Amino acid sequence: MFDGKSLAGWKETPFTSHGQVRVENGTVTLGTGYLTGINWAGSFPKINYEVRVEAARMKGSDFFAGITFPVGDAFCTWINGGWGGEVVGLSSLEENDASENETTSYKTFETGRWYTLRLRVTDQVIAAWIDQEQVIGLETANRTIGLRFGEIEMSKPFGIASYSTVAAIRKIEYRVLP
Repeated sequence: MFDGKSLAGWKETPFTSHGQVRVENGTVTLGTGYLTGINWAGSFPKINYEVRVEAARMKGSDFFAGITFPVGDAFCTWINGGWGGEVVGLSSLEENDASENETTSYKTFETGRWYTLRLRVTDQVIAAWIDQEQVIGLETANRTIGLRFGEIEMSKPFGIASYSTVAAIRKIEYRVLP
């Protein structure tokens, strides 16, 4: 999805007070801003797919990889490093943010370190891994899945954003699952 040279296939998300987005040395850099992000401009599956992204927090102390994705006809965001730097979880479930629902966990993220983020969405489960550690395994039947109120809506159908943090993103890939 990312050729390492340009934003071909992507567009900058027009968040209010966003930072600069630039591509250099095989990396998309999301500069410090209220929210700064990119959106995939092409078609994207709604269910039964897997995404893999490498991301690093380069500066700051909030989320460096908020990955917004479809779950059937709904959308959700997987937060990495939110609410002061350590919250991991889905926003939102039953209208509760990543910091307030059963997917909430805490992880210390080292500045400048690359993390491999893998997300799998099927008709029954949302699962996520940071490096080799599974951090989310949510059965989706009879659950209310949605986005946090506000501008994150602009990240649909698939986008990656940071909050008041300089983030680096590379190796963005997805595959359809059988």
